Amino acid sequence: MRKEKVMNSFTEAISDIKDGATIVVGGFGLSGIPEYSIQAIREKGIKDLTVVSNNCGVDDWGLGLLLANKQIKKMVSSYVGENKIFEQQYLSGELEVELVPQGTLAERIRAGGAGIPGFYTPTGVGTPIAEGKEHKEFNGRTFILEHGITGDFALVKAWKADPLGNLVFRKTARNFNPLAAAAGKITIAEVEEIVEIGELDPDEIHTPGIYVQRVLLGTNYQKKIEKLTVAKA
Repeated sequence: MRKEKVMNSFTEAISDIKDGATIVVGGFGLSGIPEYSIQAIREKGIKDLTVVSNNCGVDDWGLGLLLANKQIKKMVSSYVGENKIFEQQYLSGELEVELVPQGTLAERIRAGGAGIPGFYTPTGVGTPIAEGKEHKEFNGRTFILEHGITGDFALVKAWKADPLGNLVFRKTARNFNPLAAAAGKITIAEVEEIVEIGELDPDEIHTPGIYVQRVLLGTNYQKKIEKLTVAKA
């Protein structure tokens, strides 16, 4: 198999992430999170990170591992309810938090990846979200200006990739991943399977390889469930 963008190890893939970097991370809850890349960052001890992600994992998994190790300086996210460490660090002043409505966060990341510096949205008008932001009226309705988001790096998790970095995501694990992949100056994609060039149907590719610089094969993904609910028999 041609290597192209395929890396030898996660340690190698994240070796140039420095203290203070901004990282956009795919995933939703624990679905589709780049768990091995996160663990590699934890092991390297990179600190003072600004992390853009829908949420921050749970106390003992996902981005929660970096929180527990006090490697994150600022979180830009939508939902933080599953992480007690997040709450403790925020209330103690150790962690800076920018809460963003979920749809706005998705669009800010999408805009950043598309090279769009900003956009107007009605979401958040009249709430603390709008404080300090430019307001503008369109057709009698008030909107606020939101800025696009880009990262020094993006970490994503896909189902399949080829050596050129073309990615296919599986079902709900697709979530924020394609948006994050486009918003990173350097995008690191970990995948469950790497196929030969030409094996992926072009119509089924979710993220073209032009957005991806590094590809890694992961094994034995745990695919944890945040809350298991079962129906009574």
